[in-house]
Amino acid sequence: MTNKLVTLIGGGGFLGRYVARELMRDGTRVRVAQRDPRQAYFLRTQGGLGQTQFVAADIARPETVARAVEGADAVVNLVGVMGGNMQRIHVDGARAVAEAARNAGAGALVHVSAIGADTNGAAAYARSKGQGEEAVRAAFPNATILRPSIVFGREDQFVNRFAGMMGAPIVPVLRSGVKFQPVFAGDVGEAVANALRDPESHGGLTYELGGPDVLSMGELLRWIAQALGRKPNFVEIPDFAGALLARLPGSPISWDQWLMLQQDNVAAAGTPGLAALGIKAAPLATVAPEYLIRFRKAGRFGRRAETLAA
Repeated sequence: MTNKLVTLIGGGGFLGRYVARELMRDGTRVRVAQRDPRQAYFLRTQGGLGQTQFVAADIARPETVARAVEGADAVVNLVGVMGGNMQRIHVDGARAVAEAARNAGAGALVHVSAIGADTNGAAAYARSKGQGEEAVRAAFPNATILRPSIVFGREDQFVNRFAGMMGAPIVPVLRSGVKFQPVFAGDVGEAVANALRDPESHGGLTYELGGPDVLSMGELLRWIAQALGRKPNFVEIPDFAGALLARLPGSPISWDQWLMLQQDNVAAAGTPGLAALGIKAAPLATVAPEYLIRFRKAGRFGRRAETLAA
C-alpha cells in the first residue's frame, strides 16, 4: 500500500482514526473526507509529511463524494448514524460512495456496515444497513463488506457511556440477557487495512467482526463496574417497562434502539471474521481498563493507591 491513495469517507470519526493510523503505517497516503475536515486535522501528526489530505465532502451530496474519490486507488466508507435520516445516510449515501468509487476507477472498496444488517429487520437501523449493503453490491460488486459488533476503544460511545453511569448508587439494566461481542476499534482498523492490502482475496466477501468475548448486557455492565472498582446496585428493568420507556419523549433510549436490543449482536456461526483477515482479536479486558480509568473514584491515583495497598 506504500504511496497508494485511499479516501476515507468519514475518516475523522471514532473508527476512522484507527483505520487512518493503520494505513499510514504502510506508507499509504490518506485522504480524509467529511463535512468539516478541520475536525480531522489531528490526524496530521499520525503520519509523515504530505501523507494526509483533507477534503470537504457530504455523503448526502453525491457530487462532493465524487470529488473526494478522484484519483483514489481505494475507498473506505465509514459513515454511519443511529437515528435521523438513516435511509439518506446508510442507503443513498452508501450507493453514492460505491458509484463514485466505481466511476473513479478505484481498485478496491471497503464498506463498513454492522452485525444485524437485514433488509427485513424490525429496526430501521438494521433495515437501512441491509439495504445499504445491497446498494453497494449493485454498484461495486467486488466491495468488501465488514460488519462489526459493538466497537470499543478510547473514544467509543458505548462502553464509555455505561462507565459514566457507574458512579450512581443504582444502575438500571435494560435487556439484561441480550448478548454482544465487543470488538476493539484497532482490530477493525486493521481489518479494513488488510482487506485493502489484498483485494483479490477479500473483494466481494462479507465479514462479521466480533471480539473473543461474548457478554450479555448484564455481564458487560458488571464487568465495567468491577474494572472501575465500583459497586452500584443493578436493577433489571422488565421488558414491558423498557418498551414503555423507549416510547417516551426525551427517553435515553429510542424505540429503534429498543428494537435492536431484541436480538443478540454476535457474529453468525460459520461467517468469516477477524481470523479470516489474519487478525487475533483483542479481549475487552486487555484494552478497556486503561481508558476507563478516568471513571474510577480517584482516576489513575486510585489505581496506584490500590496497587500500593496490595
